[in-house]
Amino acid sequence: MKTEVLNEKQILRICNRFAFQIVENLSENEDIFLVGIKENGFEIAKIIVNEIERISKKKVFLNYIKINKKDPKNSLLSDIKKYTNFNNIFLIDDVLNTGKTLIYSIRFLLKFNTKSIKTLVLIDRNHKEYPVKIDFKGISLSTNIDDNIKLIRDKKNLKAIIF
Repeated sequence: MKTEVLNEKQILRICNRFAFQIVENLSENEDIFLVGIKENGFEIAKIIVNEIERISKKKVFLNYIKINKKDPKNSLLSDIKKYTNFNNIFLIDDVLNTGKTLIYSIRFLLKFNTKSIKTLVLIDRNHKEYPVKIDFKGISLSTNIDDNIKLIRDKKNLKAIIF
């Protein structure tokens, strides 16, 4: 049985709130550096970029991290180049399950000279097994450990479902 957790309107509202929180977290002259975890975290990051560009004149850099969840230590890919001017990184994912993906992504980002790394997730399932802190979350959802939550695009509409 599939149950819709978030519809597109709710996801867009959360991403709009994320955009304001990101802009408010930075000083006036700082660029914004977003990193989305592929696939769905990157989709959320693209929506956030659109929202930031709508509300702010700040320059936004969008990059991705792709990680094999079965072998995260040895399989991380990214299009991030050595930017010279970023102080803050905002790492974005769709669903936080155990925290493993975020921890390995943060580990990768630590090699860059940055002042801070902030994490954003659309849905926090409250099943963390790794010590990761979420700075901005859309919703917290207590689920059974066996439940799956997926972000899917259905007829151009984005939604989160639990099954």
